[in-house]
Amino acid sequence: MDADISSVCSLQSLAKLLSDARGDGGDDDFDGFFSSLTDTSQLKSENSKTIWSTGEVPEGSEFDDTWDLREQPEYEILFKQQVGTEDVFFGMSRKDPSTACCEDMVIKIKLPETKFSDITLDIQDKVLDLRTPQKKLLLHLPCPVDSKKGRARFLSEEELLEVTLRMTREFDFINFA
Repeated sequence: MDADISSVCSLQSLAKLLSDARGDGGDDDFDGFFSSLTDTSQLKSENSKTIWSTGEVPEGSEFDDTWDLREQPEYEILFKQQVGTEDVFFGMSRKDPSTACCEDMVIKIKLPETKFSDITLDIQDKVLDLRTPQKKLLLHLPCPVDSKKGRARFLSEEELLEVTLRMTREFDFINFA
């Protein structure tokens, strides 16, 4: 069955078909489901030639390549904060060990049998895209980062790429500096 059931109209038709096949004639089971869906004909875009609105396309989807069969490397996400003696001993800045008080995100990626010259790294606000001849990593980051204030270093003896990114956070009662 090669039918496309992605639109609301086709889902409603399928629900009607299934309810008629059961013999109950009504689609009361599906009323709550379809009331939560929005009709695509009611969506207005800024440009009449655009197919998708910006809210419908997930960030980082331009990097998705389902046909690329390279394996994903092992990685680890760590959070880092800057603390001084006034934080550790006196507790003056109201920082705690939670990730809410961290300023940086450190991503450690294991890249065995890889040379520094083979690594391609692209960082967006919420996406990290890493490609080597053997490995591919498309990582949706847990927090938005400042892509201009990041740094990466490759530790060749450990075969490890360490990417440090500055997180962009709203100022609140914890992150006020």
